Amino acid sequence: MAPLNRIHLNGLRAVEAVARLGSLSAAAGELGVSPSAVSQQINRTERQLGLALFERTTSGLVLTDFGSQFATRLARGFRELTQAVALADDASRCTLVVSVAPAFASKWLMPRLSRHFTRYPNVLLRIDASVRLVDPGNSEIDIGIRLGNGKWPGLHAELLLAQEIFPVCAPSIAAKLKTPADLANAYAITDERTMIAWENWFRVAGAEPVTLLKGASFTDPMLCLESTIAGHGVMLGWQLLCADALADGRLVAPFGVRAPSGLGYWMVTDPEEPESRKVRDFKAWLREEIEVTMATFATPSEPAAA
Repeated sequence: MAPLNRIHLNGLRAVEAVARLGSLSAAAGELGVSPSAVSQQINRTERQLGLALFERTTSGLVLTDFGSQFATRLARGFRELTQAVALADDASRCTLVVSVAPAFASKWLMPRLSRHFTRYPNVLLRIDASVRLVDPGNSEIDIGIRLGNGKWPGLHAELLLAQEIFPVCAPSIAAKLKTPADLANAYAITDERTMIAWENWFRVAGAEPVTLLKGASFTDPMLCLESTIAGHGVMLGWQLLCADALADGRLVAPFGVRAPSGLGYWMVTDPEEPESRKVRDFKAWLREEIEVTMATFATPSEPAAA
């Protein structure tokens, strides 16, 4: 391989951008040049290396096996360069980028962020609300909060809260639900993308499963929650999605039984990067807020299932 001083930096930037963004036009937009200029930079870099980085196909550029390895190293290198330049920023200020699912961000995290701002006024929070599982080692994300089983290869995951599921509904509907069997006369509010099932709750409740009437269905748990609050039916909720609506009485958990789902909220970071102070502080703050939230569930009227 040619020594680094023989490879033009602009060419390396072009290769990394196309590999990351997937097209010449997208890379050109990010780099502020024309697609043809990006193509020329890539061709020049390939000549300097003596190896092809991309295959030219009718649908665009596709990384070769060598190109894929090369681009992975380049991406890490450019992140290091970016972080080095960022050291020139005012040391008293920093940005914490948190990747989190929209439902978690909207229904639990956002109402509590002011307390983080008060405690850490020099930390600028940027929330990346997305259902994608972002790899903190290959992005600008400092920490991710994700729902799942915690088994994500190449990532360090710490359990924040095990997810428990339970029926919730508006008070007017709860008044008609004396036993789990009464759910047969209630409309189900359904999240079409859910990973949880009613059968699990009925089993833990020790009740014979019944089929709820077919109600509204959505592709977003936040819409399910709003529909349930509006009195359209019963949904299978979980602690952090429903916590505030239960606390202020907009929702009721009529049976006082929570069932483990096998899933949990996890804090995800890059295992190869030293944990920064801002990430450690954010983790500690999250755990404190979770503890406060869960204290509202530990009441005699809503015992946790074993």
